[in-house]
Amino acid sequence: MRREDIDRRTFIKGTGVVGLAGLAGCSGGPTGGSSDGSSGGSEDTATETSSGESGESTESTESDGMEETETESTESSDPVNVGMVYATGGLGDGSFNDQAQQGAFQARDEFDVQIGEAQPEEVAQFSTFQQQFAQSTDPTYELVCCIGFLQTDALSQTAQDFPDQNFMLVDSVVEQPNVANYVFAEHEGSYLVGQMAGLLTTQEFSAGEGSTASDSTTVGFVGGVESDLIRKFEAGYTAGVKAADENVEVLTNYTGSFNDPAAGKEAALAMYNSGADIVYHASGNTGTGVFQAAQEQGKFAIGVDRDQSVTKESFANVILASMVKRVDTAVFDAIESVVDDSFQGGNVVTLGLEEDGVAAVYGQQLGSEIPQEVKDAVSTSRESIIAGDISVPTDPGNV
Repeated sequence: MRREDIDRRTFIKGTGVVGLAGLAGCSGGPTGGSSDGSSGGSEDTATETSSGESGESTESTESDGMEETETESTESSDPVNVGMVYATGGLGDGSFNDQAQQGAFQARDEFDVQIGEAQPEEVAQFSTFQQQFAQSTDPTYELVCCIGFLQTDALSQTAQDFPDQNFMLVDSVVEQPNVANYVFAEHEGSYLVGQMAGLLTTQEFSAGEGSTASDSTTVGFVGGVESDLIRKFEAGYTAGVKAADENVEVLTNYTGSFNDPAAGKEAALAMYNSGADIVYHASGNTGTGVFQAAQEQGKFAIGVDRDQSVTKESFANVILASMVKRVDTAVFDAIESVVDDSFQGGNVVTLGLEEDGVAAVYGQQLGSEIPQEVKDAVSTSRESIIAGDISVPTDPGNV
């Protein structure tokens, strides 16, 4: 497949509402594309869509809980345009990218901004899409949001090449005066779900389609691309597990991808077959495979970034909890700062438990079944972390 064909398929543009578009020219915004929000297809006719009440995008065909309907574009007299360059996991992951999109849609609805979107399929495309938004003059994008730490290298160069363009970056830091950086204390929230897992695996517990066995005190962690960021999830989770019971074993596997459900399923199946009762994932759409494995094995899973018992509701009967990461808050905050003319490049905003940037939320279906003593222990740890009485490691080697 030619590079230009890949770009044409995966670049999306919205004018107040969301639609799909193809490769942008040097002086104009993107045009053309498919209407299903997926990476497939090469249709060149732009389609615009409106959001539902929850702020989620909607499609004419269902895709991971999203449904789209066609509508007419609305133009504002002097709109703020925001470009979104998503992580490689793509929209519809029910996790990281969808959470970022939710923040963009909230800003669109509250401030009448116009949102343009791009879904890179590989790391090599980040630079292309960042530059397309920065170069566009029809429309001109006042802010380009770069979602995910894998965009760091590309943005380091793009930000220098376009010093008058405002960017925001999630999950990493680019030290340039035109980049606002947002990072999270993933380890703090992961500690809480780890403690829950550690407590539950040491007792006989059943709910929904899952169960634990007290004679097999093992849990698992599935990561996407191994990196300092994802190792923070692992470190916090392992620390929480060990705080519950030092003798609980934690199995770990990095699949190398944020968009490979088959690899996630294979990794989780190996853990469940080795005695794990509960597997936590920090792997984007790869985690869908973890949920599939949990259902097949009658075990439990823990979601990430959003309440995945809601965004992946077909797996709600095995999702005990999710470590929510408010990427939507970061995106919304950055867009609001542009609307208010208060954007501050060169800064780093850290969002942890104290700022409600991360949180452990119990599953919609199974949360009420979790013993109250487990919830109380997790709640106490949350307060202790915020108070500084518990220091959560960021490197698994320090657990």
